[in-house]
Amino acid sequence: MILLQVNQLTKHFGADLILSNIKFEIQSNDRIALVGRNGAGKSTLLKMLAGQTSIDSGDVNKPKDVSIGYLEQHTGLESTLSIWEEMLSVFDHLRQMEKQLRQLEEDMSDSDILSNNAQYERILKEYDFLQVQFKEQGGYQYEADIRSVLHGLNFQSFHYSTKITTLSGGQKTRLALGKLLLSQPDILILDEPTNHLDIETLSWLEQYLQGYNGAILIVSHDRYFLDKVVNKVYELSRNQLNKFPGNYSSYLDQKAANYERELKQFEKQQEEIAKLEDFIQRNLARASTTKQAQSRRKKLEKLDRMGRPLGDEKSASFSFEIDRQSGNDVIKANALSVGYNGEKISQDINLRLTRGDSIALVGPNGIGKSTLLKTIIKRIPALAGDIHYGANVSIGYYDQEQADIQSNKKVLNEIWDEYPLKTEKEIRTVLGNFLFSGDDVLKPVASLSGGEKARVALAKLMLEKANLLILDEPTNHLDLDSKEVLENALIDYPGTILFVSHDRYFINRIATKVIELQQNGSTEYLGDYDYYVEKKLEQQELKELENQAQPSREIFGSEKNSFQLDKEAKKLERQRKRRIEEIEKLIEAHEGTVAHYEEQLCDPEIFHNHEKAAELNTKITETQAELETLMDEWAELAEE
Repeated sequence: MILLQVNQLTKHFGADLILSNIKFEIQSNDRIALVGRNGAGKSTLLKMLAGQTSIDSGDVNKPKDVSIGYLEQHTGLESTLSIWEEMLSVFDHLRQMEKQLRQLEEDMSDSDILSNNAQYERILKEYDFLQVQFKEQGGYQYEADIRSVLHGLNFQSFHYSTKITTLSGGQKTRLALGKLLLSQPDILILDEPTNHLDIETLSWLEQYLQGYNGAILIVSHDRYFLDKVVNKVYELSRNQLNKFPGNYSSYLDQKAANYERELKQFEKQQEEIAKLEDFIQRNLARASTTKQAQSRRKKLEKLDRMGRPLGDEKSASFSFEIDRQSGNDVIKANALSVGYNGEKISQDINLRLTRGDSIALVGPNGIGKSTLLKTIIKRIPALAGDIHYGANVSIGYYDQEQADIQSNKKVLNEIWDEYPLKTEKEIRTVLGNFLFSGDDVLKPVASLSGGEKARVALAKLMLEKANLLILDEPTNHLDLDSKEVLENALIDYPGTILFVSHDRYFINRIATKVIELQQNGSTEYLGDYDYYVEKKLEQQELKELENQAQPSREIFGSEKNSFQLDKEAKKLERQRKRRIEEIEKLIEAHEGTVAHYEEQLCDPEIFHNHEKAAELNTKITETQAELETLMDEWAELAEE
């Protein structure tokens, strides 16, 4: 079923064309990603679909009963109510129905109504109808749904009576997302829903959206998230919209394949055109071949000439270098406690960075990841423990809040003032690599978008040539292409990296180790994000096995630990499978033997020899008995 149809949609901002003749549709259970560069018009298109921005020309059509829910990129829930009261407001219609049901129950217990059969039957019928509606619309589970969503969005540690006005901006954004999810619109439109979510909450949201009973349209720069959730990608590029079936990785493969195919077709046509033009030039003036030349000229005039296929739009281009190499030991932290104003957020942290390490620091929001980074760069003091810095260590720091570039300076001066010995041409070349060209370098830094500020911060970081990069959410505000450029630059970087990121794709590409930060300690995992998740699952399974084995240990006094129990269980399972395979081979051999004996019995020479026939019948009976025993054993093992 088509839920929404867009026809020839066009949008201008002043004289600038943003969207041109956009055409697409959203069907039931579609999972659509809208991708494109920052500034391509993705958020504008979402606002037009949600009815929050005017349309210059074209149509957005949907059935009257189809509802749209829209979460803006930088929105937060503004309310004077408590968390619970605000979430309950989504179900006001059910609460009203609940009141009506209670009133009808009171009416039915009224003695006057009980004595009036006609009136009682009417109320009973109304009650039955309302109760069915109440149940079908989730009346008996909406409170459980609220708790589930709040828990998934990491509000389980909050008192639900907490006033929303006391929450942070990120918490308000998560609540706005939660309220929208609970409202269950037919079309869910999400603009960067993964902002302000830690990895655990991201995983929950992925699972929730995979089972969502409606269509979803998402703008997100989280590639891991898109791969898990979407089944269709629309790319907004050069004011046009192109459709690709499959998830984000599939879109990248198709886009590359399309470009290669179109380029080959273009080059083949160019060769054909060159041959025709050469033939015409050489043969048009000759009387014997002029007709052939004229024929080919007509063919050339009728040819539908292909344009050279457009490659990717211009991307930032940069690399990180170092002035000098550090020693092998870069940083070592022992029993470190971090926090503010004497109040510890996380303690007993042990951390070691050696030259060439690329370490991802992970953990839930609020656990102290950014605080730890600021402690290491000495912006805030350690509350306990100590940090040792290796020989020749020079630190370059990227702040997720970009607090260092909130000035009113021009972009050019923001860089040049820190590197006054460089020429203006050199500074402009650097900024050009980060997509600031022409008059862009004269814009005030404070007026830049989040993505533009991120590129300025990365330009400054590149010029530092530090041998230790400490990065706090470096991919925030970057579009997908800029993320890829940053990843490639960091992979080629000859120094050491310690970073915080919620971008699991980014962690997978960059990290050689993952350190999980807890309130009371830290745990190191020697691998990327997928390895970290795998080891966490193993730990969880071992813990569950240990819990299951606890009653057995109490009864039999077993000294075996959960690892040994798991090892034994796996060993027994392997033995069971091997025995099944052995039995299947024996069954096959026995059946072949019986068939061979029965074939021999058909031989007239043996059939008329009573002794040989009796001997064969005995062998058949014995083999069939063994076959039945094997079949019984196979059935028992297969049922285990």
